[in-house]
Amino acid sequence: MKKFGRKYVEAAKNIDKTKSYSAEEAIRLAKNSSITKFDGTIDFAIKLNVDPKKADQQLRGSFVLPNGTGKTKRVLVIAKGAAADAAKAAGAQYVGEKEMIDKIANENWFDFDCIVATPDMMPELGKIGKILGPKGLMPNPKTNTVTPNPAKAIEDINKGMIEFRTDSYGNIHGMLGKVSFEEKALLENLAYVVSSIQKMKPASVKGKFITSISVSSTMGPGIKVDQNSFDN
Repeated sequence: MKKFGRKYVEAAKNIDKTKSYSAEEAIRLAKNSSITKFDGTIDFAIKLNVDPKKADQQLRGSFVLPNGTGKTKRVLVIAKGAAADAAKAAGAQYVGEKEMIDKIANENWFDFDCIVATPDMMPELGKIGKILGPKGLMPNPKTNTVTPNPAKAIEDINKGMIEFRTDSYGNIHGMLGKVSFEEKALLENLAYVVSSIQKMKPASVKGKFITSISVSSTMGPGIKVDQNSFDN
């Protein structure tokens, strides 16, 4: 049986594991149950009625949270010419072509959080797919990280874009923002996430699509959210 630390146990005492809380209560409890000394995050976990083994039920994408995430990401852009110049102007921390790909392959260089690439650079980038894939860093058109307009992608990332995909159990996990965020901002982000995912329901899924929603702070206990809190 997994053992939890004293702070976790104390925080969990205020949460009824058998109860589903309103979104407002859940966010408040998540903020109050934060046990880190640093400004941690408030995260969500959504369980879907999908079969991840079926290709059409493997959800993947990205969206820009209305109130951002409070986290700054270091962006590497693989592009050339005008697209590279635009990426630099948009604030990308690193911009380059094959030399950046070689740096990753030969020097095990990962001083970045995400990669944006133009379509013409994907054949080269694909050569190190076995390195990037396991780390979740491979760009993908579904997450808007493969695009002819990397400057727009950088803008979205800086605004608070999060990427998501269903895991092998049909769950989607992600970040809603920092513990220091106002409750209203976190609520708006959560409502946007739930609404966005609901709209992605595959035609082959029958019945209820979202089966459960929970929120938690970094290393804090999970808190079930009543789905009636949202307009479906």
